[in-house]
Amino acid sequence: MKDKIESLRRELEQHNYNYYVLSSPSISDFEYDTKMHELEALEAQYPEFFDQDSPTSRVGNDLSEGFEQAAHIYPMLSLGNTYSLGEVQDFYERVRKALNDDFELVCELKYDGTSISLTYENGRLVRAVTRGDGEKGDVVTANVKTIRSIPLRLHGNFPAQFEIRGEVLLPWAVFDALNKEREEQEEQLFANPRNAASGTLKLQNSSVVAKRKLDAYFYYLLGENLPAENHAENLNAARSWGFKVSEAIQICKTIEEVSDFINYWDNERKNLPVATDGIVLKVNSLAQQKNLGFTSKSPRWAIAYKFQAEKALTKLNSVSYQVGRTGAVTPVANLDPVQLSGTVVKRATLHNADIIEALDLYLDDMVYVEKGGEIIPKITAVEKNERKANGKKVEFIKNCPECGAELVRFEGEVAYFCPNDNTCPPQIKGRMEHFVSRKAMNIDGLGNETINLLYQNKLLHNIADIYELKISDLIRLERLGAKSADNIQTGIEKSKNVPFERVVFALGIRFVGETIAKKLAQAFKTIEALEQASQEELVAVDEIGERIAQSVIQYFADSRNVELITRLKSYGLQMCLSDNKLETKSTILNDLSIVISGTFSIHSRDEYKTLIEMNGGKNIGSVSAKTSFILAGENMGPEKLKKAKNLGIRLVNEVEFLSMIRTEKAPSMRNENFQQGSLF
Repeated sequence: MKDKIESLRRELEQHNYNYYVLSSPSISDFEYDTKMHELEALEAQYPEFFDQDSPTSRVGNDLSEGFEQAAHIYPMLSLGNTYSLGEVQDFYERVRKALNDDFELVCELKYDGTSISLTYENGRLVRAVTRGDGEKGDVVTANVKTIRSIPLRLHGNFPAQFEIRGEVLLPWAVFDALNKEREEQEEQLFANPRNAASGTLKLQNSSVVAKRKLDAYFYYLLGENLPAENHAENLNAARSWGFKVSEAIQICKTIEEVSDFINYWDNERKNLPVATDGIVLKVNSLAQQKNLGFTSKSPRWAIAYKFQAEKALTKLNSVSYQVGRTGAVTPVANLDPVQLSGTVVKRATLHNADIIEALDLYLDDMVYVEKGGEIIPKITAVEKNERKANGKKVEFIKNCPECGAELVRFEGEVAYFCPNDNTCPPQIKGRMEHFVSRKAMNIDGLGNETINLLYQNKLLHNIADIYELKISDLIRLERLGAKSADNIQTGIEKSKNVPFERVVFALGIRFVGETIAKKLAQAFKTIEALEQASQEELVAVDEIGERIAQSVIQYFADSRNVELITRLKSYGLQMCLSDNKLETKSTILNDLSIVISGTFSIHSRDEYKTLIEMNGGKNIGSVSAKTSFILAGENMGPEKLKKAKNLGIRLVNEVEFLSMIRTEKAPSMRNENFQQGSLF
């Protein structure tokens, strides 16, 4: 009987592959269902032959469990986006100059779904993780196993362990049928296939996930022993193992070929069964990808070209104004509802006063609305032929809509600001919402509604008050029971262990985002040192410009902010880098400022930057008299090379550099006899 069960499993796996991957079914639905029922009955009768990867596992189960989180072995970074063919040309030229060698670009469709990363070991799917924040995501293996286009077991010659990334999608036909069913049952409709796919993948009931008929396409392979040295061949190999890889892939050697591919699919994509929103361009060679490396947010070897957004014409009814946590006032257009890119749009951003003036808006105007990146609706133009004679011109407000303070506009800024930052309610609540957010202090239970409730009940006036909250204060409030109060208190206590760099981010200093906060924390090590930093010391930090430096200085010049930090210190928040952050691999590069230039074969640029910091050195972007030495790869920029020669700055190749940090023997910082040929 075991042979019969295994034979049925193999047969059904092949039929799944034929139907969901090849789109070429070889039996009827009735025949397939009959075989599936037969297998289910046999597995129930002979439980000793259980196999977690059986085709019967595709139906899911109704157990409800929370998702655990897992760190990505390789961070899932986002791609740089562009809507301009000119910027695609710029990307092509940047790659050409950086590599100084022949290269190929792989053009592929950008699917509009939710990203997923799958890990396979010995040909079996062992883990599926969502993108999350790029560093870690939710483990959704049980739900992913219900997607029939995703192989549970592979065939062919595959590596023992690898990771493959793709996009989980809800096909248009399934989306339409699902919304029709929800409409009949008077349930809220899904806005678009992307949101429906994302929401479905996070459902706690995998049997419901199975019924949603999700699909998946795969586009990138990662691991130590990949079958080929280039991206396109690896995708072909993945296809042969059973993965659904799009046939709409082309290797391009010229920018003209790239342009032709984009223009073709801008129209042809409308005939596809799933949503796409652009084209992704990737350097084909994995070695060249490594040499190009990454920025803090995205790879330098890839870019996404986004198709122009769909437009719609509708009526402008009124303009309202929102105040953010920094005091910036944003105008919002209130519109007659209109269907746009799969969603009903009633509101659109107007950005700032200059945009309103440039559009020459009047109330009751007919306006064109589109979605920037198909996410945020915005007004792009006015149909002036339909303007009414008695319309009222839209003029930007003079006073804060929340507290009445007169708005100000700083030099070099496009936005108007409410200067009343310590008593204007949305600014106060906005700073608290930012402080408790996941990437900042990550205080569970303190969402926007709860913060608003605590603010209205005068329990919170600023971020430091959060640490004064007591369970007795919380449980007497409407909608906050003992369990919720306990969760909030636990979250507050846990936040005291949040590392220093996230505390800096949580403070909400203007222009100091997550990456800048990390750089400031690493450069100054303690909150006291950051508070006392001068303009010159701040701008010396990588990626810190005059504007950010001035904002940091202004923040600490306000005695109210200093008082807040004093209180936060007293509650036990981390106000310096932890010991393991302060530790370095060595001090061999202490007080040395190092420029990285060229392409490398042993490590990527980002890896070398990390090694420099781990050994006490400082990464700088430009060559000057203060440069200690240049870590020089092949094809070093001619301007940097010329400047280094004129200043007598030593060039160190990667072999010499790695030897230096291994032996902890510092080099002589000047070349007495500068010779370009002595680099390698």
